[in-house]
Amino acid sequence: MSSGGADRARPGRPEDVPPSYLDSSSRPDLLAGGIRMIPVETPAGPFRVWTKRVGNNPRVKLLLLHGGPGFTHEAFEACDTRLPAAGVEYYYYDQLGSYYSDQPDRPELWELPRFVDEVEQVRRALGLGKESFFLLGQSWGGILALEYAFRYQEHLKGLVVSNMMSSVPAYNAYARDVLAPRMDPAALDEIRRLEEEGRTGEARYMELLGPHYYEEHVLRIPMDEWPEPLARSFRHMNPKVYVPMQGPSELGASGKLERWDRSADLGAIRVPTLVLGAAHDTMDPEHLRWMAGAVARGRYHHCPEGSHLAIYDDQERYFEGLISFLRDVDEGVF
Repeated sequence: MSSGGADRARPGRPEDVPPSYLDSSSRPDLLAGGIRMIPVETPAGPFRVWTKRVGNNPRVKLLLLHGGPGFTHEAFEACDTRLPAAGVEYYYYDQLGSYYSDQPDRPELWELPRFVDEVEQVRRALGLGKESFFLLGQSWGGILALEYAFRYQEHLKGLVVSNMMSSVPAYNAYARDVLAPRMDPAALDEIRRLEEEGRTGEARYMELLGPHYYEEHVLRIPMDEWPEPLARSFRHMNPKVYVPMQGPSELGASGKLERWDRSADLGAIRVPTLVLGAAHDTMDPEHLRWMAGAVARGRYHHCPEGSHLAIYDDQERYFEGLISFLRDVDEGVF
């Protein structure tokens, strides 16, 4: 595929997308419809992680880091509605331990530095480089994307942090001091009691969280109407990864990530950076706006109708912000 002239895929309008966007004839994933199982080395031995490419664009290649940890790429499937028409080449990817990848029962693997090393191995295997490589992380994926940028930003063309604060202690404080007081007091007391008694696996816990928290701050749609890819991602969640790192509570983090805080280091990120936030998010939108000013070259994009999954409940605005950022960085006008 040519990188210039009329054949150049540019993120923007559908009429800008050349026919070669759909041409996979020279790609190693041709027979599998874009899917590749990528080998990764770990302290516990070799394993494989699942990836899937959509489209061709030699200048704009977006690797998606899903939330959780222990959830799946499936929550990103809304991208299929918007990114092909913008000419973006993008990659779904299930991190190790997630449903479509190997799921070793090795607790020592669920550490942030090892996940960062895994992302770098995936980047190399997919052939992504400075001339084209954009990285987007949502929620936990935002932590992973930031840590990757701190260590490997020389490989990045651009960075997107979606719905994730740069400090878990600040996130916990926002959940405790701002979001929790807005909840029904009786429901909050029962949720807290179930958490204290270690009963978060019981059906009652989700019965309370659904209308009082998830439908207010995770996705502002009744849970029985949630988009099928998202419901599928929740069904496929691996608690053996999620609970040790995030913790059992949904009202803040209490696992290995509890003390993670990179706010003081954001100035070290020099690549163009987009921070995506939403008015009803579990993450403080003002903190996210501040993050965009703390990095060397940042932009904040706000979704006024959105929540933690603004990619669904404020979808048009979410993708407008994302695609505009990809286009501006690619065209050198960021």
